[in-house]
Amino acid sequence: MNQLFGPPIDLSSLPNFAQVDVRPRRVAFCGRVSTKDNQNPSSSIPRQVVLASQALQEGEKFAGHFWDVESGMLPPESRGLGPQEMYDALRVPTPRDGGLADLLDRAELMGITHVVAERSDRVARAMLTGLNVEHALQKAGVEVVYANEPLGGTESGRLRSRRYGQVEAEVYRAVLMEMSTGGQHQHAIGGWNHGYAPYPYITVVDEDAPVAARGRFGDQRPKRKLARHPDERRFEAAAELHRLRRAEHLKSADIVAILSAEPDRYPIDGRWTHNRVEGLLANPKLAGYQVYNRKASRTGRAGHSVWNPISQWVWSPRPVHDAVVSLEQWKQAQEVTASLRAGTNGGPLLRIRAAAARRGLTVTSISSNAGHTLYRIGDRQWVLPTPVPDMVAQQIITALEGGE
Repeated sequence: MNQLFGPPIDLSSLPNFAQVDVRPRRVAFCGRVSTKDNQNPSSSIPRQVVLASQALQEGEKFAGHFWDVESGMLPPESRGLGPQEMYDALRVPTPRDGGLADLLDRAELMGITHVVAERSDRVARAMLTGLNVEHALQKAGVEVVYANEPLGGTESGRLRSRRYGQVEAEVYRAVLMEMSTGGQHQHAIGGWNHGYAPYPYITVVDEDAPVAARGRFGDQRPKRKLARHPDERRFEAAAELHRLRRAEHLKSADIVAILSAEPDRYPIDGRWTHNRVEGLLANPKLAGYQVYNRKASRTGRAGHSVWNPISQWVWSPRPVHDAVVSLEQWKQAQEVTASLRAGTNGGPLLRIRAAAARRGLTVTSISSNAGHTLYRIGDRQWVLPTPVPDMVAQQIITALEGGE
């Protein structure tokens, strides 16, 4: 801004008349496009560069180009985590020296004095994130410039324009989230699946689902629902897995050992693991319902998700696919899991298994109904009530230890 109240005579020849920045002016471009699927980075990024170039001085060029194909709702440290092969495959004609996180790390080392973006939401849609980026660059002596801001005028006017733009970006972000979340909720309520199919299921296109109109990015993905896996042994394995936890109070290591011992009866791609067992036990989709919002994946830590409280899960109002267990049985399994994690001792069946193992015998479930289960222990069969009373368990243990 021009000084309106200068000295009455020309003092520009004095050594300390003006404060001069000894650093040469070096400008970096900062850009972002949300997704490679719903937006075209090969056209959007170059367009952003053209608009940002309007803030360059005559004959000036960008000293670096930093851009991401990421959601503007993510913090800087969660951006640019896609492999370089993904960016190479996009064939964007604009060179890429890194993403926003790289810009923050290297701006001072590169001697950057100005960072130019098309507008504030190219840095971040969340106002706090945008302010943090501006503050971090300011500490490094870097000025952030948005090409859509008016030139000249007062600092307060420029600041007002910038903050209004950031507020608009955050409000737009909130609207997008509300619309997207509402759509995902309706997707689950309608009985359509999110993500991969659990072990005992496959996904199939729902031919009865409403067909979305063709959009600007082509046909919409068809809605899919869960159906039984063609290999019926998977359904039986998932049911047995649940029974072992619910009725026998077995830990995942014991369940893994039982399932792994009979691969023909309990098939699995790869091998049974703790995570697979616990994931299936905790998955309410095995009770026949479609459930959404079980996990929060946007945690600010790449590859890290956390469980949401069950009260925040979105359930279909009725069963929408074949159930491995009833919802009441699923609930019982969760209660047993909680007691095991709290260190509660195992149940009667666990003691029977331990006694059988000491004699080199295995306990195998042959069949079961709501009230009883038929087991094979060695060369003998036992019909035990569910749950097994302590007195009955002790009788079997005594018989095993006595060699009867």
